[in-house]
Amino acid sequence: MVGLADSSKTEKATPKRRRDEREKGNIFFSNDAVSVLVLLCSFGVIRLMGPGAVEQLENFLRYCMVLASQPELPVTDQLRELLEQFVLTFVKAGGPILAAAVAMGVAATLFQTKMLISKEALKPKWERLNPIQGIKRLFSLRSLIEALKGILKISLLLWLIYSFLSDVVTLFPKYFYTDLPSAASHLFGLSFQLVMQILLAYIVLAGADVFYQWWDYERQLRMSKQEIKEEYKQTEGDPQVKGKIKQLQRRMAQSRMMQQVPQADVVIRNPTHFAVALRYHAETDQAPVVLAKGQDYLALRIVKMAEQHHVAVIENVPLARALYATTEVNQQIPPELYNAVAEVLVYLYRLEEKMK
Repeated sequence: MVGLADSSKTEKATPKRRRDEREKGNIFFSNDAVSVLVLLCSFGVIRLMGPGAVEQLENFLRYCMVLASQPELPVTDQLRELLEQFVLTFVKAGGPILAAAVAMGVAATLFQTKMLISKEALKPKWERLNPIQGIKRLFSLRSLIEALKGILKISLLLWLIYSFLSDVVTLFPKYFYTDLPSAASHLFGLSFQLVMQILLAYIVLAGADVFYQWWDYERQLRMSKQEIKEEYKQTEGDPQVKGKIKQLQRRMAQSRMMQQVPQADVVIRNPTHFAVALRYHAETDQAPVVLAKGQDYLALRIVKMAEQHHVAVIENVPLARALYATTEVNQQIPPELYNAVAEVLVYLYRLEEKMK
């Protein structure tokens, strides 16, 4: 059933799906990338502050020897001073390394999560206590991949250490004929090479993990075509309902427009296709205003309404087409049509004067 469900989810996640999953705390994240960055940062700080840390340890050992040579001090005082000195040495020697590691871990985490703090992820989920769900997660593909990754990292680490010791063990007898600083320096250099090999191997593994986590995250977010349709209905509304709403809005707009036709001074039409009702009150209007316009059946309704209310209807094919194409209802006509409309209005005014 799971395979069939996954096979139907062939579409990429929509922006809304990604936002919803992010709010739930489901984001792309690689623990291996954070671990490698922390290791790199810690190793870098150790390389920079190594001499100072060694000096702090040396001073602590000297202090221990001095303290041991003073048997007259009470044991409790010796232990207290020893503890204080130990804590101080630890803070000076290991504090910067720990602080850098913590800072890098927090920075790498915030960079991947993009400063996300999800309340949903902080809520207790009681289904996690369900043993059946726990067993399912234990034998899931993700758990298997994580187990294989752990085995691979441990195996690689053991192999690198084994290879290092195999090469170094033959050098140990030679250290008996070398002074201590030179032997320690040489051994430290070899150890540095081992650490670099381990870091390089873990960087490669972290890169592979980043790719895998991205692929798995995208796979989990995939949607079926039906889910996309349902999401569209929820966000944009059902297309059929939206169509009915638009149709109703058009009818209401047409009804309001038709109520304005009796207020027009003239309706300019071509025989059957276009009709535009105009109003011009010199006291209030800077230019003629379109009260209604329509095409085909609506044009005939406008003409019929105008005739019923004794509004003049003038047939002018090019002017009717131009007014319909360049004007909107309740807007003034464009300046380029002033002269043509003015001729019509002047003609009507003269006709009314003759009739009087």
